[in-house]
Amino acid sequence: MGHPFPIREIARQAGLSEATVDRVLNGRGGVRESTAREVRQAIADLDRQRTQVRLVGRTFMIDIVMQTPERFSTAVRAALEAELPALHPAVVRSRFHFRETGPVEEQVRTLDRIARRGSQGVILKAPDVPEVTAAVGRLVAAGIPVVTLVTDLPASARLGYVGIDNRAAGATAAYLMGQWLGDRPGNVLTSLSSGFFRNEEEREMGFRGAMRAHHPGRTLVEIAEGQGLDATQYDLVRAALARDPDIRAVYSIGGGNIATLRAFEDLGRECAVFVAHDLDHDNTRLLSEHRLSAVLHHDLRQDLREACHLVMRAHGALPPAGPTLPSAIQVVTPYNMPTVATAG
Repeated sequence: MGHPFPIREIARQAGLSEATVDRVLNGRGGVRESTAREVRQAIADLDRQRTQVRLVGRTFMIDIVMQTPERFSTAVRAALEAELPALHPAVVRSRFHFRETGPVEEQVRTLDRIARRGSQGVILKAPDVPEVTAAVGRLVAAGIPVVTLVTDLPASARLGYVGIDNRAAGATAAYLMGQWLGDRPGNVLTSLSSGFFRNEEEREMGFRGAMRAHHPGRTLVEIAEGQGLDATQYDLVRAALARDPDIRAVYSIGGGNIATLRAFEDLGRECAVFVAHDLDHDNTRLLSEHRLSAVLHHDLRQDLREACHLVMRAHGALPPAGPTLPSAIQVVTPYNMPTVATAG
């Protein structure tokens, strides 16, 4: 396991003891495979961040904890690491704790581990449930500021929220849907990954409210709990299409768009309008192929930069600033795609 990093640096990155890291690096027994994976991941993270490791400045170790499909966690990792040089002279080091799905208890255990071992801050994407709210409270009580990303936990002790106005995003999707469908008949499928993420709930409320106000005759058909994963999304969409022969458009709030389109194609059905969120690698390709009508996008690099600044301000490393404003919502079509697309 060749690398140029001291054991102390790897141990700090992995959140493990130096003795444990030493056992892994030297192939000694008594270490679980999951622990060995954490050490390997820490070395990989350090390698990507090595341009920052030797910069002179105040160091902030930040933990990014997210429940999200791999396509979005990949975009978050890339966006944060692309921003690291811009945060100079501060040095921001990051540890990533990503999972696609699973019981909320797993995420709570991750947050509690961070509270015990310490961190300069946590950037969090998590379901809005009491157990997570309580875990955020324990982090803040331990002196660790928490910033929510993309989806908020407003009842928690979090320091701030960074992301778009999700109700406005849903209403924007309704506006586009109404304009493009026009007077053509057809019902609209709304797809959420989970009912426990506040951002998705707010997008759905914004969409439903605007559709009810301006297109009251249009029926909305909701599916949920696909977790944004293609394997589960396909079955949910196919079942909805089988039940309702009048579905002709999709507002995808929670992702899984490749599977959604495949379900339409396998049943020989047309999707006349498809509005989605996030310019991740899947949606970038689908949009360039004209299989999506539009993607609601915002600058994830800017969001990660603001999240880091909030953490720095909490430690007195930056001067106070005004309230964090919502990120700008961009309507991206196949004809105005950014040169470098970063999901958000």
